[in-house]
Amino acid sequence: MLNHSGSGNIRAGRITPRSRRSVAGLCTIALIAFGASLSASAASAHVVADGAGNATGTNTTSTASSGTVHYVHTHGRTVRVETHGRFGVAVPHGARGHARPLDSGGLIYNGGPVEHNPTVYLVFWGSQWDSDGNGVQQYLQGFFGGLGGSGDDWSTIMTQYTDSSGAGPSFNGSVLGGTWVDDSSAAPDSASQSDIAAEAEVGAQHFGVSGPDADVFVVSPSGTSPDGFPNSGFCAWHDWNGTTAYTNMPYVLDAGSGCGADSVQNQLDGFSIVGGHEYAEAVTDPEPASGWVASDGEENGDLCAWQGLTALNLSTGSYAIQPTWSNNAGGCATSG
Repeated sequence: MLNHSGSGNIRAGRITPRSRRSVAGLCTIALIAFGASLSASAASAHVVADGAGNATGTNTTSTASSGTVHYVHTHGRTVRVETHGRFGVAVPHGARGHARPLDSGGLIYNGGPVEHNPTVYLVFWGSQWDSDGNGVQQYLQGFFGGLGGSGDDWSTIMTQYTDSSGAGPSFNGSVLGGTWVDDSSAAPDSASQSDIAAEAEVGAQHFGVSGPDADVFVVSPSGTSPDGFPNSGFCAWHDWNGTTAYTNMPYVLDAGSGCGADSVQNQLDGFSIVGGHEYAEAVTDPEPASGWVASDGEENGDLCAWQGLTALNLSTGSYAIQPTWSNNAGGCATSG
């Protein structure tokens, strides 16, 4: 079991099962927990129960201008999160055509932030991760532990994408900010988008981080179906939960070669190909879609999905990656 965050022990409280409550009862819970902080738009919207019965507990939703607001009961408390949809969707291999030169001229800046100091926080969700026979935790820690450091001339492609402050991403050492195995309970069999966003927020609170530079990867265990994976047309996606960027990172090995297994070096290739895809997109568009996005809505990873797969040699080992889009190069690149 891994816990390398340096920010205390893993929480001992268990996740309580979602109970059936009346709509009125749900409204009361949400208002008691968050009455002082509800925005006018959220408070005036209708509140409904999420009846999926996921293990994270009671979930209420309302509509706000910034997205859909959810109040998810998890880890013994109620967490407020936003969802905006699936962005930078890493589609299964062969699901659509390869990237192509863009008539639009490449990625276009939309006025929002980029990550100035990209930092990835890995949250391995669920007690299922207490057993990890395939070494996924070690692989992902090695991959993100090496990115940003010596030998990583792939991340530096993103330094060209500045925001309204005039600053762009910088890489002066490992981008891995911490790792946490949240084994306080088993991860749900079928987590909703709001459940994933809430787990990302719990992880951010565990590490004591927030803001666009923090990128929380919620890594689900084998045999689970976060947001319908692997039957919802994606290998992974990213979004903004209201306080931090986060990635829904399923156990892509369960999808085999469709999500990258044995594409370059070994069966774990998909974790770095797909994980790198989402990482690159969060760096350039942490609050989708206010950062750098093509005219058709695709991001830098989307435009180069499943093309030119290769190995990136880092100080921590060799990992499979895909190219990412470079405006400077006018195409897909693996170094910059």
